[in-house]
Amino acid sequence: MAEASGLTSDTPPHTVDAFHRGRFWLVQPRTGHRAGMDAMMLAAAVSSGFSGRLADFGAGAGAAGLAVLSRCPEAQVVLVERSTEMAGFATTTLAHPGNAHLGNRASVLTADVTLSGRARTQAGLADNSFDFVIMNPPFNAAQDRATPDPLRRQAHVMEQGLFESWIRSAAAVAKPRGGLAVIARPEQLGDLLHALSGRFGDAEMLAVHPRPEAAAIRIVVRAALGARGKLSIRPPLMLHGQTGDGPSERTEMINNGLGSLFGD
Repeated sequence: MAEASGLTSDTPPHTVDAFHRGRFWLVQPRTGHRAGMDAMMLAAAVSSGFSGRLADFGAGAGAAGLAVLSRCPEAQVVLVERSTEMAGFATTTLAHPGNAHLGNRASVLTADVTLSGRARTQAGLADNSFDFVIMNPPFNAAQDRATPDPLRRQAHVMEQGLFESWIRSAAAVAKPRGGLAVIARPEQLGDLLHALSGRFGDAEMLAVHPRPEAAAIRIVVRAALGARGKLSIRPPLMLHGQTGDGPSERTEMINNGLGSLFGD
């Protein structure tokens, strides 16, 4: 972790953090929402051979989108973020010298993904324009909100009907048979599947457990626009082994951009 020097003099208090063993760097706020394993798992849901145009909804400082670029040398990514401050962090991230090899394949779009119709198009999210959409929506119900920090609150507090609006937009901007990957909490599976219904099919779900004897703490769902296949449940990811001493080998591979979540 290091200070970002020589990027933008007006960037709020921040750190510069290495991901994928230094293959890309993230400029992110010292307080508020900070990227970690969730972003790496979401990026790993994209197949290693992906070579199309991808939208990262709710991109924050850009961790998941840049992790896709790090793994997929032919991919292009648009980091879509509603918060102007977090979009600023994403722009600063792309300007970091350690990301020069990725910068010409990435861009930042400040836009609200809950917009619909003409408003969404005018915001820069054109219909049928992406081969894949990834999203890490806010997890927490409003009544569970425990932080006064505005950036953390925007990133973590779920609005009513959020899955419906985000996935509706994903279905609009994705090309036919385009992919979607979502990371969420297990208790949100019902709302997530309801929002996917009639839009995305051939869904695959993978549960993430802290250790073999513990209940899942995350789910990752991947699906294709317009596909008709039923939901399949894939082998889970165990973040730690039976003893709980350090991450599992598979977790290390995913966290460092050396493997895909669904084995492709």
